[in-house]
Amino acid sequence: MTRFLTTALTTAALGCLTLPSIASAGDVAAGNAKFQQLCVSCHGPGGKGDGPTGLALTAAGQPAPRDFTIGEFTIDADKDGTAGSDSDLKDVITKGALVFGGSPMMAPAVGLSDADLDNMIAFIRSLKE
Repeated sequence: MTRFLTTALTTAALGCLTLPSIASAGDVAAGNAKFQQLCVSCHGPGGKGDGPTGLALTAAGQPAPRDFTIGEFTIDADKDGTAGSDSDLKDVITKGALVFGGSPMMAPAVGLSDADLDNMIAFIRSLKE
C-alpha cells in the first residue's frame, strides 16, 4: 500500500510540474500579423529569408536573412548556454542582432509589447518544417 501511495503521489506531483518548452505561449495568428508588418520584407511571408529586401541585400553581398523554416538559431543573447531560447529571440528582435555578434542587417524592432514578442516568437517557431 505504501508503495502504491508513493507512486501515486509522485505521479501527481510530476503531473503538476510545468516544464520549460521550446514553443512559446504566444498566439501564432497574432504573431503572423505582426511578422507580416515588420519582418516580411527581409524574411518573406513564409519566413524563408526570401523577402524582396532580403533578396536585394543578398544580391548586394550581404548575409541572407535567416530562414526560419530551418529553425536554427545561433545567438545566445542571455548567455545561458542555450542559443535560440525565447529570451534570446526577444533580445535579438528588440535590440537587433549586431549587438550579439549577428548580422548588422537585423535592426531592432522598437515599441513591441511583451505579448507582441510572445506572439511573434510563437509564429516564428511555427514555421519550422
